[in-house]
Amino acid sequence: MKSLKKQRRIQIVLVAIVALVLATGLIGYAMQDGINYFRSPSEVVAEPPAANEEFRMGGLVEEGSLVRGQGETVTFRVTDGGGTVAVAYKGVLPDLFEENQGMIGTGRYIDGVFQATEILAKHDETYMPKEVVDALKEQGVYVEPES
Repeated sequence: MKSLKKQRRIQIVLVAIVALVLATGLIGYAMQDGINYFRSPSEVVAEPPAANEEFRMGGLVEEGSLVRGQGETVTFRVTDGGGTVAVAYKGVLPDLFEENQGMIGTGRYIDGVFQATEILAKHDETYMPKEVVDALKEQGVYVEPES
């Protein structure tokens, strides 16, 4: 009788371990597409990512670089003070998108141009995404605004 109870407990523990491993694997697989790494323009220029890799890039929109093309295509350059990357975006830009302001884009780096699928802009006159602030500080370009 005792060996039957012991055998049943071992079976339950093994089934629980298999279920846990399976659940962890499924969660990891599901999150695979949702993970986007952040890179600054300097990092993109120094080590260009593969054309099939989707990532986020942010910095300041370079003054005088914003060109609204025919149709929906917009091109501009993003800089962090150490590197500059050309960006092409097809779509409507956020209302708060301007030159000399912080932005983050999601997309792919193809043939020297960041092909953005999504553009996010600042929220107000002092907001800048944390990743962009960190990248600009690293390049020695960013100065904290006074409160």
